[in-house]
Amino acid sequence: MAEPTVLVLGATGNTGSKVLRMVRAEGARALAATRRPEAGAAGAADAVRFDWHDPAGHAAALRGVERLYLIPPLAMAEPLPVVEPFLKTAVAQGVRRVVVLGSSAVPEADTGVGALPRLVRETFPEWTVLRPSWFMQNFTGDHAVAHAIRDNGEIVTATGDGRVAFVDATDIAAVATRALLDDRPHNTGHVITGPEALGYADAARIVAEVSGRPVRHVAVAAGVLRDRLSAMGMPPEFAAVLAGLDEDIRGGAEDRTTDTVERVTGRAPRSFRAFAEAHRDAFAPEPAG
Repeated sequence: MAEPTVLVLGATGNTGSKVLRMVRAEGARALAATRRPEAGAAGAADAVRFDWHDPAGHAAALRGVERLYLIPPLAMAEPLPVVEPFLKTAVAQGVRRVVVLGSSAVPEADTGVGALPRLVRETFPEWTVLRPSWFMQNFTGDHAVAHAIRDNGEIVTATGDGRVAFVDATDIAAVATRALLDDRPHNTGHVITGPEALGYADAARIVAEVSGRPVRHVAVAAGVLRDRLSAMGMPPEFAAVLAGLDEDIRGGAEDRTTDTVERVTGRAPRSFRAFAEAHRDAFAPEPAG
């Protein structure tokens, strides 16, 4: 049987770039969806032009595609009006299987990001909802947590003593790849975590030990965090969503681990310490000037 053609949204992002590489490594054709395919950032010639806000180009991006890795539009509190027309186009173009990136922190709902899992489930005969915990990459990339570590040696959250089983995006991508390529559709939701639940104070201690510089957790109220994120340029409604998720963590909502990574991929998930050691240089202060 010929390998399917997979369209990967968010192909330059934390999970999408890894899904793209893993799917191609297994011999399947993976198309990188990007706003600027001519830039070559997603790799090779198999890149297609895609912009959530340009629906006129969606049919062309989906041409010949059988399976889809779906990452919703970033920082959008109400993505359904944008995503639903795209999924209707996907059905019309012959897409049968969709793997959607959700979050363990966002329950299903009638509105907001929580509405997407049910939409996918009810639209496609083959589907998987990925519900990962918080990304380890938040500590190293272009994220508020990472910037605060590099700039001030601080991790500022509204989580209090709540714990999170941080997960490596590589492990998420490995589960996504199996969900995309396995002969039998998973047709389920996968809660994906790392091997242990840590408080942000624990994470700060590990980063400090690995990097050799002082790093501490600063606990603030949810309203303070919301205003802080807004001041950094985040849309106010999305800043409020993230601050609310921190409050949920404070209440224990993310204090759990699952065996999903090992069960689906056959290998254990990466620990936070191993991730930090592999990215030691990412915690260094930004160069002056």
